Amino acid sequence: MTSLSHISALERRHEQLEEQIGQEMRHPAFDQLKVQEMKRKKLELKDQISRLQREVRH
Repeated sequence: MTSLSHISALERRHEQLEEQIGQEMRHPAFDQLKVQEMKRKKLELKDQISRLQREVRH
């Protein structure tokens, strides 16, 4: 997998997590721990994306 396709895959996963977080939070009694875990994973993905984008530019 090339760096650009890997970045694209990570971006898609990041968007999916964003949607899942939104869906979970729309429930009146959403699971706060589940949301925190998804947000942590989303942040990890964002960091990976940023790191790979920097590497591609150099």
